[in-house]
Amino acid sequence: MSDANLTATAAAGFARTLWRDHRVWLASGLILAGVGVVDPGQARDSVAFTATALLNTAPFLLLSILVAAWAMATGADNLIAKAFTGAPAVMIFLAALAGGLSPFCSCGVIPLIAALLAMGVPLSAVMAFWLASPVMDPSMFVLTVGVLGLEFAMAKTLAAVGLGIFGGWAVHLLARVGGLSAPLRDGIGGGCGGGKLREPKPVVWRFWQSADRRAQFGREALSVALFLAKWLTLAFLLESLMMALVPAETVTSILGGTGLGPIALGTLVGVPAYLNGYAALPLVGGLIEQGMAHGAGLAFLVAGGVTSLPAAIAVWALVKPRVFALYLVLSLSGAFAAGLLFQLWIVA
Repeated sequence: MSDANLTATAAAGFARTLWRDHRVWLASGLILAGVGVVDPGQARDSVAFTATALLNTAPFLLLSILVAAWAMATGADNLIAKAFTGAPAVMIFLAALAGGLSPFCSCGVIPLIAALLAMGVPLSAVMAFWLASPVMDPSMFVLTVGVLGLEFAMAKTLAAVGLGIFGGWAVHLLARVGGLSAPLRDGIGGGCGGGKLREPKPVVWRFWQSADRRAQFGREALSVALFLAKWLTLAFLLESLMMALVPAETVTSILGGTGLGPIALGTLVGVPAYLNGYAALPLVGGLIEQGMAHGAGLAFLVAGGVTSLPAAIAVWALVKPRVFALYLVLSLSGAFAAGLLFQLWIVA
């Protein structure tokens, strides 16, 4: 083989390795470079938006990273796993209730979800927590009361818990048929988690007194932080472009009106058009003032909250395609049902 062929082979191998190990960062860089060529101003705006979004999300992400690393270093993940065991009905209800009341955003909870699944916690309970968590939290409840009223805030809270219960039971019934085992992608969360439930080890609360456990804490925190950083950077970058290409006026024109149709449209449009939990509230308030059905507004908020770009990309990175598809189906069908029930309540 000639020197030129050897060089070409080595370059191709290097490119494949680079793409395999850093494809998410490369994708973000290529997208930003392409936008910069077409519209330099939008590229600057996207960088600023991404940086601001990461900064605003940082407290929740940091808490999640530290909790995940602490659980691994101390062995407390055994206790966390046990909290998600027991009778399916009780387990799913408590997981949905915890998700609806927790302060975690849809992305900040990803490390905990990965740890729970890796430890062999049933997907039904994890899905119940996962679906309910991004829809409502304490601060969101207060803001929703201020923007849309107490009745709407209560409906959104019930929708969060109800969506979690619905999704948890759907997964539980499907799991009995088979096909939902090993939901995590290869290389995510390790493969020995199930043993933590079968053979629990003592918890070492003062993990910092052990050099090995301190090192484990550092490795886990770094691994989770890098995982979240690369995927959320891509997610927020795409969200900034979506906001620039899909103005709020377009959403208003599509979702205006009353009846069953706007509820279905609110569910579907909520997926690509959802801004974020706080920015979406004034948008929905304005739409309702213009005559949009309350049920359509709730469906928009629920569907968009669960399937927003940052949440969806994080889920895609974490679980296998069939679980991701189930996640989307449960989110959309549950959001539509919540909007329809709320509309029926308002009309009655």
